Amino acid sequence: MVVMKFGGTSVGDGERILRAARIVVCEATTGGTPVVVVSAMEGVTDALIRAARAAAHHKSDLLHRTIAELYSRHEGAARKVAAPGERGTLLTEVRALVREFENLCSAIQVLGELTPRGLDAVASLGERLSVRLLATAVRREGAPARAIEATGLIVTNDRHGAASPLLEPTRKRTRAVLLPLLEEGVTPVVTGFIGATAEGAITTLGRGGSDFTAAILGYCLDVEEVWIWTDVDGVMTADPRIVPEARTLPELSYAEAAELSYFGAKVIHPKTILPAVERKIPIRIKNTFNPDGPSTLIVDQPRNNGALVKAITSIKGLSLLTVEGRGMLGVPGIAAKLFSAVAEQGISVLMISQSSSEQSICFVIRDEETEGALRALEEAFAPELAGRNVDRIWAERGVAIVAAVGKGMKEVPGIAAKLFGALGREGINVISIAQGSSEYNVSLVVKEGEVDQAVRAIHREFALGG
Repeated sequence: MVVMKFGGTSVGDGERILRAARIVVCEATTGGTPVVVVSAMEGVTDALIRAARAAAHHKSDLLHRTIAELYSRHEGAARKVAAPGERGTLLTEVRALVREFENLCSAIQVLGELTPRGLDAVASLGERLSVRLLATAVRREGAPARAIEATGLIVTNDRHGAASPLLEPTRKRTRAVLLPLLEEGVTPVVTGFIGATAEGAITTLGRGGSDFTAAILGYCLDVEEVWIWTDVDGVMTADPRIVPEARTLPELSYAEAAELSYFGAKVIHPKTILPAVERKIPIRIKNTFNPDGPSTLIVDQPRNNGALVKAITSIKGLSLLTVEGRGMLGVPGIAAKLFSAVAEQGISVLMISQSSSEQSICFVIRDEETEGALRALEEAFAPELAGRNVDRIWAERGVAIVAAVGKGMKEVPGIAAKLFGALGREGINVISIAQGSSEYNVSLVVKEGEVDQAVRAIHREFALGG
């Protein structure tokens, strides 16, 4: 048994949905009945969230335009994917869900407020629409299928916007609902991204959470593999838009995949790894538009191909914040105060570096979070600034992280020297460097305008293009 997850680009319109359905039916007829997880159509979740925020600010034009586009896009796809006998029923379901979105936005408009719980209810509608389209398409292509909303399967905590699954009750519900269908040869097509609290309130698992859904269901059903169908040929040694000679990696470890996901490789949701590791379930990354092409298998212990570095990735749009002062030397609690202040603002720190003299600590965050972080730090360190124990708190905008990832780097000397050498020959200055305790990655901060050049230089240095 496998779980097959289709992302937004794979179900972006009616023709793409039919393509995904044919892949599902092929597996159902040759390999056994799969469990299918589906994302919202490409761009729909963002449109729903924009419209809900527009409703909260009484921007009726944007709201009405989004509603019209939702009707048009999903009705067009429904007419494409449904057999004549099912078309009327599917169109009725699509229209009912778009009306539900209208009603939610009307309530938001009246209140003038968009709560996290309300935002989850709105954001869930993209998957609730697409699951019906794909299940109908699978039936049209010749296999029995049923659309299922994951609110009846995945039990989560009540952290709206980034809920965490409660795995034991989720496992019990999932097996009770899905195993009977699978035994009958019916393909369950399940909404990605969403779950519900024990009380029934809709929650979402965070952006990109459909991958997480697939891994959770794989964990619950003890499947052989989880397949993530996307629009690229697996995980590549670098972004092919930056490095044309980048190639597909046949295998990665869970740890390597997690590092790549964390540092910007948009292949799988970082949390996807967690349930898979628990049961050692392989994750395969495949291309919906090239199903017979190369793919990447993510496993506990990949075969050793001799490469020190396996892939280079990058994150743009960042700022480097620094807290520095001679009075920080040997003073306990400085780092704790710093990161507590940032955490209270809900800001995620992407990378940390501290000088050995303890006279400065620097960390990297998203650029749009810079002003809030600076205010929080200046407030937290007001006594230290007044007493000159901290000299200044400042930000360098327009930076990027470049990360070199590979299990082969562990305990091998000279990796950082090769990285610096490659960048030095290109005249690229390294602003900051950090190496994880896992030794699976080395992360560098460079000017954003030099990041693509840096990725290409490191890729060449380690001969990752083959």
